[in-house]
Amino acid sequence: MAESNHQDDLLQTPLTIGWREWVKLPDLGIKWIKAKIDTGAYSSSLHAFDIESCELDGHQGVRFKVQPGQNEDRIIQLESRVLEFRSVRSSNGQSTVRPVIKTGVRLMKQKFDIELTLIDRRKMGFRMLVGREALRSRFVVDSAKSFLSPKPIPKSKRKDKTKAKDNLQTLKSELDTGDQE
Repeated sequence: MAESNHQDDLLQTPLTIGWREWVKLPDLGIKWIKAKIDTGAYSSSLHAFDIESCELDGHQGVRFKVQPGQNEDRIIQLESRVLEFRSVRSSNGQSTVRPVIKTGVRLMKQKFDIELTLIDRRKMGFRMLVGREALRSRFVVDSAKSFLSPKPIPKSKRKDKTKAKDNLQTLKSELDTGDQE
């Protein structure tokens, strides 16, 4: 993914987002994931489990699984290069050392790279946290709002909507021209 020029980012007017948003992680094959926008957290984190160290192209890597939806069975097996291992203090005050990966993210039609710490969040309300570092110069948070970025519509439902619109358009045309049987 192309590196963004931080100076150019500063010149853009930040977009307003809510305290929770739909996020896309295309490089990881995650079409959407519900994320908590957490201005109290510096780092962003992603729910991951079965995390194992590995070697990828001669570099330190990590192999892990992700379950993007809390109420779905789909599990994605992934591998990524590790940027570093970072000590992170959780909301309960405990510090853990976590692998950090870098990947592309899409939020409110903006694409940018994000550093994600990997940690098992299955007992948490959100599979992903977006922290201050990812928000800086890009977004402002309206804590009274949620999901200002719409959840992407699955392709199968988009086809159904297109078909319904086509059928409606045909019916309107028939009504306008009097071509009814």
